[in-house]
Amino acid sequence: MCGLEWGRLYEEYHTKAYNPAKVSAEVKKLYGDPYVKNRKGIFEYILGGSRDTKLLDVRVFDDATKKSVYASQTKQAEAKNKSNCLLCAVGHDANRSKIWKLAEMDADHVSAWSKGGGTNIENCQMLCKTHNRAKGNR
Repeated sequence: MCGLEWGRLYEEYHTKAYNPAKVSAEVKKLYGDPYVKNRKGIFEYILGGSRDTKLLDVRVFDDATKKSVYASQTKQAEAKNKSNCLLCAVGHDANRSKIWKLAEMDADHVSAWSKGGGTNIENCQMLCKTHNRAKGNR
């Protein structure tokens, strides 16, 4: 636990009572979570009520999630004769029925990560690279 600002954490969170068993269980769970990229943020995340996911740096979707969402979107798109990019499908250009390859698409947060959207399969959609990069923080 080197590198943590224990003094600042104490000053900020010492007035609230915590259940050590629950904190320990949550720490173990988050240490085992492959989505958590910043382990130094785990204690502050828990002490702060498990709200600020930015402390954990959970932003990038793993390959299994991308492939699963891609397969699901593509199957639905082919059944409707529409594009598997959700934004192309509602457009008026030549791409509205194009089926993009997985390599031509990016995983996108439906609810923006910067606004608290989770990095999980429920909040993932696949968009063509053009639409994903144009979308930005919306």
